[in-house]
Amino acid sequence: MPDPDLQRYHLVLTVDGRPVMRGWWADRATADRKFLSWIGERGSRSGVRVTLTDQIDGKELAAWPQQPGTVSGT
Repeated sequence: MPDPDLQRYHLVLTVDGRPVMRGWWADRATADRKFLSWIGERGSRSGVRVTLTDQIDGKELAAWPQQPGTVSGT
């Protein structure tokens, strides 16, 4: 796994709960663009979920699709 101090933002795409793709970026704006890109490219598949997490504090910054009762950061 990349050093979280250098690659702070972690993006994960899962299908039916299994990780299929992962990415790490140091820049939040880049991570946000990738988050939206992955949704656009793969979001139509059944069972897909995309999450963006801050590796420093462990906070989930954005998720798609949103779970009922949550607010996405993006």
